[in-house]
Amino acid sequence: MKVLITENLRIDLEKELWECRHCDAALVSARDNYKRGLLVYDRDPREIHKPLLDPSKYKLTYSPDPQWCRILEYYCPQCGSMIETEYLPPGHPPVRDIDLDIDALKAQWRSRDEVLEAPVGTDPPRRLHDHDHAHGHGHDHGARK
Repeated sequence: MKVLITENLRIDLEKELWECRHCDAALVSARDNYKRGLLVYDRDPREIHKPLLDPSKYKLTYSPDPQWCRILEYYCPQCGSMIETEYLPPGHPPVRDIDLDIDALKAQWRSRDEVLEAPVGTDPPRRLHDHDHAHGHGHDHGARK
């Protein structure tokens, strides 16, 4: 059984592996940080966020200082699809942004059908106060009589 996790990643629960959804490449153990199975490009933030002021004239240019910020781009080692990006201070290890209980996930999906593609546009948008108005919550939001 394979479970979709993000638009780029899924987990093969039988093999307990992270996989690229673009090319089906096995990346790393599902019990580990998926980023360990990806190629990393450590970008100078000035390449992405170009200075708005001339750096030869101004110290502060409205561009991130590479001594304080780096941009890590993560790519599938097989197909080259970009999987994730993150902004970090230099020297900071990659963030473990997804930490799943694999045993609980296996139990949860044991009796479900595999979902091959995420559904798109199946739920109507929900307004913030739909629930409140449908069930009458006891006040009038400042309406004057």
